[in-house]
Amino acid sequence: MLLPVQVTFRNIDSDGGLEELVQQEAAKLERFYGRITSCRVMVERPQRAQSSKLYHVRIDLGLPSGELVVKHTPSLHAALQHVKVEKSRQEAEGVLVHKNPRRAIREAFREMTRRLQDYKRKQEGAVKIRHKMAEGTVKEIFPDKKYGFLETADNRQIYFNEASVLDGHFSRLRLGTRVRLAEERGEKGLQASTVKMIHPRKQAQVAQAVEVFPRNSTRRG
Repeated sequence: MLLPVQVTFRNIDSDGGLEELVQQEAAKLERFYGRITSCRVMVERPQRAQSSKLYHVRIDLGLPSGELVVKHTPSLHAALQHVKVEKSRQEAEGVLVHKNPRRAIREAFREMTRRLQDYKRKQEGAVKIRHKMAEGTVKEIFPDKKYGFLETADNRQIYFNEASVLDGHFSRLRLGTRVRLAEERGEKGLQASTVKMIHPRKQAQVAQAVEVFPRNSTRRG
């Protein structure tokens, strides 16, 4: 994955290829959706479940506009909880039952894949309903911190980060670069869910003569 997968084991021996299995399953998620910003996986055997050998698996997946969470928890009755949506944070909890840690990991990732498919469809639909994306320019950019601010035609400043920039063009952005953007309201106010450079080749020629100087900022990042 572009970002390292953080894997934690509790009360369980990580030998036997469990961590390798987690890495493989996480890589499948990234191939399906390339804008994942973080992935944390916890595999746990609760002390109270030592005799029954039931396992917890929790996956926290960071996305441009929120987070998906799948929980595999010990239970005598398998069930799936409803998807919870809270502002920009989206939480999906799957309650599954398995006594084999490898099977528990696979089932948790299978549930995450389903949730990620739903998330992707919603994101694509949200972009499609915008007949024309707004235009703006890069007002501020902090390459070392992977974020910046755009200025719209009506002088509003919109936060964006590297994950929201299409086609991997974040490194090409300079002050004054013209872009198209789709807005959404996040936890800290307006932000750009999608940023696309206008005529990237032409602007890249101009950008070659412009150097970006990282600056310290007290604004959010």
